[in-house]
Amino acid sequence: MTESINLESLAAFDEVSTAELARRLDEDDYASPFDGLSDWHLMRALAIHRPELARPYWHLVDQEPFDEE
Repeated sequence: MTESINLESLAAFDEVSTAELARRLDEDDYASPFDGLSDWHLMRALAIHRPELARPYWHLVDQEPFDEE
């Protein structure tokens, strides 16, 4: 996925396309780690800009603070 994330692309998401994105993230079966990271960034952008769509999948957007030590 090399598309940039912008408000127009986020506006195109609906419940079905968000569920498909969540399914891919949940299955975590990507050809490369970068594909998974791209989807994660997309879900995170949805959580920020379209929280009503991402709310059921909040567990996929790891927002927990962590200690790197």
